[in-house]
Amino acid sequence: MKLKFIITLLTATLLCQVQAQDWAIGPFIRPEGVNPVISPRSTEFYCPMQKKLMKWEESDTFNPGATVKDGKIVVLYRAEDNSGQGIGKRTSRIGYAESKDGVTMTRMESPVLFPADDEFVDIEWPGGCEDPRVAMTEDGLYVMLYTAWNRQKPRLAVATSRDLKNWTKHGLAFAKAYNGRFTKIASKSASLLTKMKKDKLVIDKVDGKYFMYWGEYAVHAATSDNLTDWYPVLDEKNELKKLVTPRKGHFDCIMTECGPPAVRTKNGIILMYNGKNAGANRDMSLPSGAYCAGQVLFDNNDPYKVLDRLEKPFFVPEAPFERSGQYKDGTVFIEGLAYHKKKLYLYYGCADSQLGVAVSKDVKKLKIK
Repeated sequence: MKLKFIITLLTATLLCQVQAQDWAIGPFIRPEGVNPVISPRSTEFYCPMQKKLMKWEESDTFNPGATVKDGKIVVLYRAEDNSGQGIGKRTSRIGYAESKDGVTMTRMESPVLFPADDEFVDIEWPGGCEDPRVAMTEDGLYVMLYTAWNRQKPRLAVATSRDLKNWTKHGLAFAKAYNGRFTKIASKSASLLTKMKKDKLVIDKVDGKYFMYWGEYAVHAATSDNLTDWYPVLDEKNELKKLVTPRKGHFDCIMTECGPPAVRTKNGIILMYNGKNAGANRDMSLPSGAYCAGQVLFDNNDPYKVLDRLEKPFFVPEAPFERSGQYKDGTVFIEGLAYHKKKLYLYYGCADSQLGVAVSKDVKKLKIK
């Protein structure tokens, strides 16, 4: 009873904080009685890596990207089999679910992106394809940035599709940049810049180039001419430019990991991100190890310039399934953002085990063209 009271009080405090920052999007409210909207199940498909039938989403279903097609929200979620024990020890594949109302999901029986017997064996075997973020161009090309995991080094990879079911892999996002310099480092979590146009969130450009925020322990940036070959932005020392970094005494004291696609608003570009609260420098009012979600505001005319940042998270683990699972310290890991019927649907991983949704009616701030 005491714990429930503390959580309710904390939630009310966070809602007030989002409302106090008039640039921030939200609040995001969990629909009553619907979460989790996707959970593990025992469907099988023939795995070209294992060369046998696998229960590809038996253990965990989490960390989803989201977009809209033909009047439906499509959620592309990470699913893990039961081939190993421990975080990062199983094989991940990307599953497909669609929904007319954003809550009731119809799922495909087989994954739509997975480690195959193809030219990407060296970057995807045996760990697989993780943590998709997805956005669409104005002409209906869907772009997925995901983590290729060979259990040696996690690296950003790109895939494209016209129907969200059949994907073309393009390999590592940074493969051609600076003579391959950044193919040798760990890279994760890419948030493409988007804008509202004709009631759709579509991929936007900056000075004629596509633009994304990316990174796990700091927020970096990258640009592209074609959405498949990306060039990280460097600073005056020829190192990765850091735009946002962890803060002592805050919920994001360890990580500032990019979340769903960034979105232009009337006040600036908003990047939602995942902060990790751990160690001696954490926010003591939140559980140690918890992943909570924040927002940062960048200048619409200068996407490298930070204008403001929420002091407290706008979204924290609350429900039992958000605080118990594969990641027991509590996780609401946001990755998917969809605009549907004048609402924003935020999809997130629950403790690295299941998948939830929260909804906001706060769409007036979006910069609509």
